[in-house]
Amino acid sequence: MAVDVLCEVNNCKFWADGNKCAADRIYVVSHTGKKAKKQEETDCKTFDPGL
Repeated sequence: MAVDVLCEVNNCKFWADGNKCAADRIYVVSHTGKKAKKQEETDCKTFDPGL
């Protein structure tokens, strides 16, 4: 399991100094089913603009 999860989306409510993700959990999905072949086929569903 990753110790540090980095994120550069600084308008997410889970973004913390040093480009760290402060969320308790990270939820990533694939556009193509259960197996993604490249990074562009995935999305982070943990993103929350905190509006």
